[in-house]
Amino acid sequence: MLLADVRAVAFNPSTASDNRIHADDEAQRFGFRGGLVPGVVVYAYLVEPALRAWGRDWLERGAATIDLRRPLYDGAPYRVSVAATSASAYQGGVESEPGLVCAAGEVSLGAPDDAAERPRRRGDPPAPSRDDRPEASRLTLERLAEAGLGSIDLAWRGAGEMAWTSRDPALMPDLVRPDREGLAGPAFLLGLANWALAANVRLGPWIHVTSRARHLRAVGLGTTLRVEARVTGLESRRTGEVVELEVAAFDGEAPVLDAVHRAIYLLHPRT
Repeated sequence: MLLADVRAVAFNPSTASDNRIHADDEAQRFGFRGGLVPGVVVYAYLVEPALRAWGRDWLERGAATIDLRRPLYDGAPYRVSVAATSASAYQGGVESEPGLVCAAGEVSLGAPDDAAERPRRRGDPPAPSRDDRPEASRLTLERLAEAGLGSIDLAWRGAGEMAWTSRDPALMPDLVRPDREGLAGPAFLLGLANWALAANVRLGPWIHVTSRARHLRAVGLGTTLRVEARVTGLESRRTGEVVELEVAAFDGEAPVLDAVHRAIYLLHPRT
């Protein structure tokens, strides 16, 4: 199948999430029109042309970057524009209206014999219990950058807030529809980075801003993944405090995902 633009309607599956930036009341408190469609769902939209063109191969040797620039809201029509840069790569944009780019990035398919280094499990100890997590702060994350983050185990069961990225299942690729082929989709897989952070610190409303990811193995229903992450950067922006994570997920010893993930973990009030 050839690469092609995708048009659909945005869906926010996270209105009841612990991250209240996806709920209308909390998002409006920070100056947004309503709850934000999660960045990992927007990522799934950006890479959908790759899934449709390259299928399972992309889940096993695909790569993508995403730069989230503007909010995308539930119910908004959007278009994923594709500009091929080679037979196995494109520049993509998610537009909520002509010329208004919510997210952009590069998406590519690696060669079957790609010899790039893959992550290896470190054997990180488990993340703390929910009640024992410290509050997210610069000082806390500086300490965790030294001490390390705890690992988490998450199972792909075809359910939960990142299982569906459209209200209309017919608009999702069969490959990642839980009721069809049922492989874990890009929103769930990149969402592992969010869950790894949230398992280690208590967060208020927070916002995904950029990611760079490699997909290394397709994940079938019932697979439990081990996720290891570490803090690799901290910075202050006008909009809030940013953390950078390196994240790897494993099926047994086999790597599934290798990502660099950046998020505003502490939002500054808008003035």
